[in-house]
Amino acid sequence: MAAINPTRLKPADLMRLLNSAGFGEALTERRLRLHRNRAGFTIGDAKTIDLLRYAAWLTQRYLAPPKDTRTYEDLRQAARLRNAELARTGQDIGQIPAVVNPQRKAKAISSFRYFCEVYFPEVFYLSWSDDHLKVIGKIEQAILKGGLFALAMARGSGKTSMMQMACLWAALIGATEFVCLIAASADRAQNLLETIKVWLETNELLHEDFPEVTFAIRALERITNRQKGQKHN
Repeated sequence: MAAINPTRLKPADLMRLLNSAGFGEALTERRLRLHRNRAGFTIGDAKTIDLLRYAAWLTQRYLAPPKDTRTYEDLRQAARLRNAELARTGQDIGQIPAVVNPQRKAKAISSFRYFCEVYFPEVFYLSWSDDHLKVIGKIEQAILKGGLFALAMARGSGKTSMMQMACLWAALIGATEFVCLIAASADRAQNLLETIKVWLETNELLHEDFPEVTFAIRALERITNRQKGQKHN
């Protein structure tokens, strides 16, 4: 018997070889022709077949996941359900944590100066001057009890930080429904607002004592559209 090269078998020789394995008619001419048309030159050339590559191709087809037989409408409906479930999962932010230090929070709600000193020592790291204390008193009066005032302060005296902090404090304690922070330009106002956002997202003491605000904001991950359906247990 002549030696057989399994990498260059003629179709007839391949069928005889496989059908001689003792399993009956394992391969027909029609099936082999169909496989060659589907596999192309990955299993041989125009005249011969590589048995090893043919076996590998058959194995890949056997192990391949079954084809999805669903209709286009079925696929669209499945996608809608999947997206709806993902949306529901993203909207549920879980249980809001308890306040870590209720006494500290209560004092911060009643005292603007205490709020600035305790939660933002890195911003207000210098001692207060008499003018600062006067401004703090007026801010606290206006936020807690109402009223208007205008007061000029020297450049570099911290008036911008104090106004940002006043807006943040008023919002956190629920003193007013809407807080307005006005700047010299739109870009400047955007920068001031961005600083407040960063404080709400990163200040750990605020997160401990005002989780009803900061927890939900952190869950947004800067994706503002999430707020429309945001829920908690």
